[in-house]
Amino acid sequence: MNWKKYQNELIVLIAFMFMFMGYLYKHTQVSSQKEVMVESKLALEEIKEVVALKKIWSDKKTTQKVNKLKTLIPENKMRWSKKSKKVTASYKGLSDKELNTLVTKILNLPIAIKKLHIKNVASSYDVEFKCQW
Repeated sequence: MNWKKYQNELIVLIAFMFMFMGYLYKHTQVSSQKEVMVESKLALEEIKEVVALKKIWSDKKTTQKVNKLKTLIPENKMRWSKKSKKVTASYKGLSDKELNTLVTKILNLPIAIKKLHIKNVASSYDVEFKCQW
């Protein structure tokens, strides 16, 4: 076969191969850069969320807010035990309104709820509650 005859076509073919490889390289670089940008944005959002939660959880007034749970319900309906930053409470014979008030207050506090068990007894409710902060 005579290569001199097809020398120009061979040069064009090699040029197209280099151009195609350059396009593939550019495409992979752009897509990997986009992935890195998305990952960094997600990491930044997670860091912001952690900082916000840390501020909420380190609030000095959380203990006072938890102690307000003790005053919501009359003492004859509850048993309260507090050890450092852990509370165990048991409520018996709560009405609908008392239960709703208690659960709303509990869910609005920045605490880790370990146990929240609500039992319907006839027309009243019994609640077991354990939390820490």
